[in-house]
Amino acid sequence: MVVKWLRENVYAAGILTIIRLYLGWTWMSAGWGKLTGEKPFSAAGFLTRAAENPVVSHDQVVYPTYNAFIKGFALPNVELFNFLIPWGEFLVGLGLILGTLTTAAIFFGMMMNFAFMFAGTVSSNPWMILLSIFIIVAGANAGKFGLDYYVLPYVRKWLKLDKAAAKTTSA
Repeated sequence: MVVKWLRENVYAAGILTIIRLYLGWTWMSAGWGKLTGEKPFSAAGFLTRAAENPVVSHDQVVYPTYNAFIKGFALPNVELFNFLIPWGEFLVGLGLILGTLTTAAIFFGMMMNFAFMFAGTVSSNPWMILLSIFIIVAGANAGKFGLDYYVLPYVRKWLKLDKAAAKTTSA
């Protein structure tokens, strides 16, 4: 019942727009600060600290696979992450603010939030994930008052997900 309301109700779309704008501004300003900061952004320090101080519970590393990912891939390719993190944050925020490809934007935002938490940072990440769940569950309705209203019909037609487009092409 709640899922149906989130996915179809116009009032839910309005509430989701406010949540989407809040999260979008949070992501976009974080990315913009890294892109335009006085000194260049570097993830090296964060990744090094995450590798040296993994999340531990009862004297065992809680996320050994993620820790191996940081040591084996992220740190050796830190320049890639120096590019991906600021641009990812900025573009997720822009997508949410404009309401364009909203579910894709929120998915990648959630992935970044989880990555930061797996590395041991808490900050605002749990709060952002909680709000993000509502947007991802709502699907297209979260972008109803945004560019998704115009973009998604073309995407569905291009991917042949639109039932009307499928009927016209098969006739």
